[in-house]
Amino acid sequence: MLLFLNLLLELARILAADGGSHWTYEGAHGQDHWPATYPECGSNAQSPIDIQTERVTFDSELPVLKPHGYDQPGPEPLSLHNNGHTVQLSLPPTLNLEGLPRNYVASQLHLHWGRKGQPWGSEHQVNSEATAAELHIVHYDADSFNNLNEAAQKPQGLAVLGILIEVGENQSPAYEHILSHLEKIRYKGQTTLVSAFDVGGLLPPELGEYYRYNGSLTTPPCYQSVLWTVFHRKAQISMEQLEKLQETLFSTEESGPSKLLVQNYRAPQPLNHRLVLASFIPEGAFYSTGEMVGLGLAILFGCLCLLLAGYFIARKIRRKRLGEQKSVVFTSSRCATSEE
Repeated sequence: MLLFLNLLLELARILAADGGSHWTYEGAHGQDHWPATYPECGSNAQSPIDIQTERVTFDSELPVLKPHGYDQPGPEPLSLHNNGHTVQLSLPPTLNLEGLPRNYVASQLHLHWGRKGQPWGSEHQVNSEATAAELHIVHYDADSFNNLNEAAQKPQGLAVLGILIEVGENQSPAYEHILSHLEKIRYKGQTTLVSAFDVGGLLPPELGEYYRYNGSLTTPPCYQSVLWTVFHRKAQISMEQLEKLQETLFSTEESGPSKLLVQNYRAPQPLNHRLVLASFIPEGAFYSTGEMVGLGLAILFGCLCLLLAGYFIARKIRRKRLGEQKSVVFTSSRCATSEE
């Protein structure tokens, strides 16, 4: 009997690991309880994080990220899906990123948001400040793995772009291309097709300024396999677009009681001993070791130059004074001879 019960528990654990377990952001199955079913959610390199710029390390060797194929994802329509946790758009592998250690190709993108009347909804924060929403564009290492699921369990198998979204005055055409189809997928499990569009329009205006760190998926099973890039600059959508995101989707199926899909963001996780790099110099940022050495040498060289300049100036002044003194002595001697 005991053996039978152990087998049942093991089967339940396997089903949970495969996505058979129900999880939510709040309540009895909320994020505080994730580690009980998904142990990796309680590990020490989890995402999202609160990026404190005073603890960020500037690294001048981080390259500018260059998306390829984002403007032309191909002729085939893209699948837009309500999975009960978020709205997810499938992406073709023709989209990839230049500027990362390996060839990461796109797989999907999805959004995180709050609720109406709430000014925050992003997962990542900067100096403890969240934004209205956040977009994640998920890529996997195509050099090493055949698909996203295979890569998701391996160190740096995934590379995710985090785009913080704020409310602006104007409507975003790129985001509207997604948001205008939400009415067709109001309930969990529903899918619709979206015509291909310029996915690059979802990105912020400056891709050269970003934060980089090693972290995890922000939803169960929370695999710690993600190379994160969180952009410093923000994308903008209108208030009308934000409210459409906050009020349209349900986390439940059409046949059951309706529950609005809101506040689908995970709270910031402890940074622990991880290093957060920056491709630019945020206010109060640390320099990397190489930058510190370079800065120290530059300061030393500058001090030596000032010292040498001071030395030669002092010599020049001293020679001038000696010349003036000799001139006075010579003049005095001539005057004395004339009087005699």
